[in-house]
Amino acid sequence: MLKTNHPLVDIQWLRHNLDDSNLVLLDASVPGVVPGYKSINEKGQFAAIPGARRFDYDQQVCKSNSSLPHMMPTAEHFEAEVRKLGISQDSVIVVYDDVGLYASPRAWWMFRAMGHQQVVVLDGGLPAWIEAGNEISNLYAEAEPGDFRANPIEDLFCDFNVVLKALDDEGCRILDARSAGRFKGLEAEPRPGVREGHMPNALNLPFPEVLNGGSLKSAAELREIFARVVAPDKKVITCCGSGITACILTLAANVAGYEKLSVYDGSWAEWGLPSKLPVVTT
Repeated sequence: MLKTNHPLVDIQWLRHNLDDSNLVLLDASVPGVVPGYKSINEKGQFAAIPGARRFDYDQQVCKSNSSLPHMMPTAEHFEAEVRKLGISQDSVIVVYDDVGLYASPRAWWMFRAMGHQQVVVLDGGLPAWIEAGNEISNLYAEAEPGDFRANPIEDLFCDFNVVLKALDDEGCRILDARSAGRFKGLEAEPRPGVREGHMPNALNLPFPEVLNGGSLKSAAELREIFARVVAPDKKVITCCGSGITACILTLAANVAGYEKLSVYDGSWAEWGLPSKLPVVTT
């Protein structure tokens, strides 16, 4: 039976295993909002890796009645929606996106949070697949319903109450994946009405620093990057603008050997709203 022991796979691995009956390939792309990180499908064209099914965060999988983007749904909702994608208990799930490595780590972490361990991210995503000269499809695949069962794991996602307590906890570090300009309050936030700045005691690690273009840096490079900001025995809570690129840091930290990982689901889209939650700019 097909199995994986690492959170990343490359194009060669996928090409070799694409026809395996246990493999489920998901396109987890979202419209890019970070300058410089654009979809190759942005100009009205469409390309997918053959056999891919659409994992649609906001129109299908995520919490539908939330004012915040991409929020984790209930276990029951997640289970029902991914069953429709033909995902079962024994599925090996490969997630990718059309930027390279941008939104796919969010889907990876969602499945991990719902108790599914056999899920990986395609390093380089659709651009790397196309660059390697592989065939593409102009439509998504359909499948018979699966028997996926959600078994949520506590703390892989957290809310603002957990983050608020963690700000002064020496055993925890908050890593913010936004740009330095947004972190310092020097750049306007893209969401209207959201305050500028960052959480007190949070540290800034812009997500491009763990990437080489559309691929993740090596484990050795990542260990060096993370060692500069947080010790391996600390708990790491990542955040960003809306909970998407925070998961890039979580994936990178996982590859670097960090084990106590959580993502602040609401991220700055929630924390930055006018409220009593503390915000600083220095």
